[in-house]
Amino acid sequence: MDFSLLSDAMASKSYHKIASICDDLMLQVATQGIAFHDEWPYPIHLLGHLYVDDINSARFLWKSIPSSIKETSPELVAVWKIGQQLWMRNYAGVHEAIRGFNWSQEVCDLVASFSDHYTKKMFDLLLSAYSTISIQDTALFLGMNEDDATNYVLQQGWTVDPDSRMLTVKKQPVVKEQKIDPNKLQRLTEYVFHLEH
Repeated sequence: MDFSLLSDAMASKSYHKIASICDDLMLQVATQGIAFHDEWPYPIHLLGHLYVDDINSARFLWKSIPSSIKETSPELVAVWKIGQQLWMRNYAGVHEAIRGFNWSQEVCDLVASFSDHYTKKMFDLLLSAYSTISIQDTALFLGMNEDDATNYVLQQGWTVDPDSRMLTVKKQPVVKEQKIDPNKLQRLTEYVFHLEH
């Protein structure tokens, strides 16, 4: 099997491409009737779906993996624990599942990137959903201890009230640019002019 596209994506840290590359390769190999289950990089494939937040595809992939492979690959089971926590929306559990396994060299960078990506996603969620939030809850969402979480959000411009141990969220200004195509504006002007005369 030729995993060069997958290797290139991993080497260039184009992790958002992994799921589609693996899906295409799996479909190609399956249509050729080649037995591929023993050689298939299931942990990477599963993480690829989780990375792009496609939990449904990850679930279907998990169900299609032969149980003999699930039983012999603790790393695959560890990746699925992340998927289970995502499915249950257990934000702290996702971080615990990430930290709870000693990842192989092959998967380590992808897991680290997923962890950073997920932390940023949770920060954006907090940013949009809260005006104030406790330090404890922030730490759970971000998968950090309370001091690290406080430092992280303070760097983003949030403020802390040490007495109540509450954080005040600094909303980012929303900048909207209107893009007006001059040709469309000209056609609209001509159309309105034509209607009036």
